[in-house]
Amino acid sequence: METISLILLAGGKGRRMESHTPKAFLPLHGKPMALHSFDLFSSIDLIDEIVVVCPKSFHHHFPQNTLFALPGKERQDSVQNGFQKTKGEILLIHDSARPFVSRKDILKLIDEGISVGAATLGAPVKNTIKQLGTNHLVEKTPDRSTLFEVYTPQLLRRDIYEKGYQKAQGKIFTDDVSLAEHINHPVKLVIGERKNIKITTPLDLEFAACYEIQNDS
Repeated sequence: METISLILLAGGKGRRMESHTPKAFLPLHGKPMALHSFDLFSSIDLIDEIVVVCPKSFHHHFPQNTLFALPGKERQDSVQNGFQKTKGEILLIHDSARPFVSRKDILKLIDEGISVGAATLGAPVKNTIKQLGTNHLVEKTPDRSTLFEVYTPQLLRRDIYEKGYQKAQGKIFTDDVSLAEHINHPVKLVIGERKNIKITTPLDLEFAACYEIQNDS
């Protein structure tokens, strides 16, 4: 089995959360949000190492032997900082603001994604999507059957990540498998559970507090 490294992103400032504390460290079900993902991934034997990307002032939340990297200006800068601390042939990249990811989906992503070399969890969009032009006027309505929202973790082979990152200099991407797309490498979309929501706003956090985290599924 190839070695697998997880890069856990916990450095976002979360301005939309309207809090001085980074959202990854806001309390959720009795512990900082980032710890839910960290504890789950730590319990999966297939994962050989975890690198947490967060400010030094929050290192104390994690075990003493944890590997750390510092956040960068953009998401891909943070991922790159984490990447430089990894050794794995396969990379998993996860947003700690997604504390409801399940063990089942992580294992499914690894199982289906390694052979392709690039993969992401995701699900079909539920709502009709409108593409706008100028002045908020609708330009067209894309076919919903071809549209998917994507989650994390996302999976990339080390060499594919490196090639994509080098070619992407000067460009900004909002997810990680876009680096594979940028070098025309295929990306597998692995259907995941919709409960894998991203907590971005105070309202998201209120909803999250109502749901039980079952990371043993």
